[in-house]
Amino acid sequence: MEATRPTGPGSPVPGAATTAAPEAGKAGKDGAAAVSDQKTAPKPSRAPKTETPQTSSQSEKLKARRRIVWTAVTAFLATNFLMFLRFFFPRTLFEPSSRFRIGYPSDFGLGVDERFKQSHRIWVVREPDKLFVIYAKCTHLGCTPNWIESENKFKCPCHGSGYDMEGRNFEGPAPRPMDRAQVELDAEGQVIVDTGKLYSCAPGAKCEFDTDSNSYLVVS
Repeated sequence: MEATRPTGPGSPVPGAATTAAPEAGKAGKDGAAAVSDQKTAPKPSRAPKTETPQTSSQSEKLKARRRIVWTAVTAFLATNFLMFLRFFFPRTLFEPSSRFRIGYPSDFGLGVDERFKQSHRIWVVREPDKLFVIYAKCTHLGCTPNWIESENKFKCPCHGSGYDMEGRNFEGPAPRPMDRAQVELDAEGQVIVDTGKLYSCAPGAKCEFDTDSNSYLVVS
């Protein structure tokens, strides 16, 4: 006969031990899985920082200041570089040659010809027996007189000095006659004028262009 197992309050329940063991193992596995899930779960990513209108404005101001500074530095360096290069190029004035042709004596009629006044500052004067060239510069302060054909004289617009057709002063503050340029004929028979060689007439003295044959041409 099988012995009867006590069934009192303090007696263990049959099958309780075998049932509790699997339950405890299952709970342990669930806890370990939860811990493992916590370790392997990805960390939440941080949201990207967004620029506020105030931050964007400050950034633009900083960029603008940098541009201004770099522009100023570049301009300063460029200016100094150009000034450095300037020393290698001396200042020169390119003026027309003082020696030039004006044509044949027959190209000029009697009287004052003004066609070279603007380009070479001279008047070509043709008389019945000679041709000469007056340098168009007032002997008072250096202004350029005008030829007034109706009055048959040169008149300075600055201070009113007057000269006759030969360039001799007769009114106003001019102290002496206007100068004459050297003239000669080349091998082709054309008139060569050289304003680098002028003949003057000192106050109270005899005029050079009356005695020097290079100050006029004899024509017929």
